[in-house]
Amino acid sequence: MDNKELQDKIIANYQADEKMMILVFAQWCINNGLDPEELYFRAYPGQGSNQALKDALELTVPKEEAGEVPDQTLLGVLSLFGNDDLAFIVTEEISNRKK
Repeated sequence: MDNKELQDKIIANYQADEKMMILVFAQWCINNGLDPEELYFRAYPGQGSNQALKDALELTVPKEEAGEVPDQTLLGVLSLFGNDDLAFIVTEEISNRKK
């Protein structure tokens, strides 16, 4: 495998992992009765619509059919991808839920 092929494979793996992170976020929102697009907009107000999030929403299932997505799992995944602003909004929602 030459450098170009290796670089392409690394990029493809990162993009697949990023899509999984977005799906985890979207499903966590659904499971907790939250609007994923609204939370995303609060975290990144200048970005507008996010096509990857829209794509992930098509893959989510109703809360009753979904497995649990623990809060700490979501926060860990967001942190891994450097989504600190979104993690902050998620943390606020977790705090509000516990009140």
